[in-house]
Amino acid sequence: QVQLVESGGGLVQAGGSLRLSCVASGRTFRSFAMGWFRQAPGKEREFVAAFSRSGGSSYYADSVKGRFTISRENAKNTVYLQMNSLKPEETAVYYCAATSTPILGFVLVHTTQYDYWGQGTQGTVAS
Repeated sequence: QVQLVESGGGLVQAGGSLRLSCVASGRTFRSFAMGWFRQAPGKEREFVAAFSRSGGSSYYADSVKGRFTISRENAKNTVYLQMNSLKPEETAVYYCAATSTPILGFVLVHTTQYDYWGQGTQGTVAS
């Protein structure tokens, strides 16, 4: 069993930045592919960014490319999402997700591919 705990959400003005963190419990963090998703009110949960198990491959939703950066620090069992130039329409609950995979280079972008989810952290962007 893996537990994921997100933090770092908050209220920012449009154009501002937030840095989200996700800490995973357990000693098998290195075997997990990690991802970030978000869900706005009344909308489906959508993919934001993901990292392969090795950390060597990453992938971003087109809407966040060039503004968001995903990173992981295996020694701290932590994955980060740096979000810059935020827009009001990006107000959402942001979720961290993880899944164990034997493939080092897989980057997973669908909610159904992940087995573990955090409770979410609210990010609000004011106009």
